[in-house]
Amino acid sequence: MKRLTWFIPALLLFCVPANAQDTPAWEFAGGYSYLRANINGSSFHLNGGGGSITENLNSWFGGRFEFNAFQGNVSVPSATGTVVKSVSAQTFTYGPVFSYRKLDRVTPYGHVQFGAIHASQGYLGISASATKFAVAPGGGLDFKINQRAAVRIQADYVATYFLKARQDNVQFSAGIVIRIGSK
Repeated sequence: MKRLTWFIPALLLFCVPANAQDTPAWEFAGGYSYLRANINGSSFHLNGGGGSITENLNSWFGGRFEFNAFQGNVSVPSATGTVVKSVSAQTFTYGPVFSYRKLDRVTPYGHVQFGAIHASQGYLGISASATKFAVAPGGGLDFKINQRAAVRIQADYVATYFLKARQDNVQFSAGIVIRIGSK
């Protein structure tokens, strides 16, 4: 019964028509996220989730804060053979987002975000958890469900710098966008 207390208002939010404006003032997104870390070296896969908050200043420009958390297992060589370690990473980024809102059902966008990545011990072989600079250019598509909701798919290149070397990572995300207000 407790699960229905949040489900019913959420369902009503999707069913109630919004005003006719195509540009929402705010967008709140959340969903699944996948990170393929260090694609040029000993790559590994991390799964997780994330969310973002976007303030649209006009129909084509806004600012977006994005957070993602990942976890997975990596094989680490040791004196006794190979050991599997659980590792995690979190990204915190902010930057401009450029949207093309001329299509009826799809909104393509691009962004360049700057921030940090925090990784646990064992991530890329680091001996202690660390926080480093990260840059994440990318883009995606929002598929409109109605005026208040959309499905988002996104891909980003995430550059990080651990152990005095650059890592090239790719991140893929999919989730739901809730749109509030209008511009």
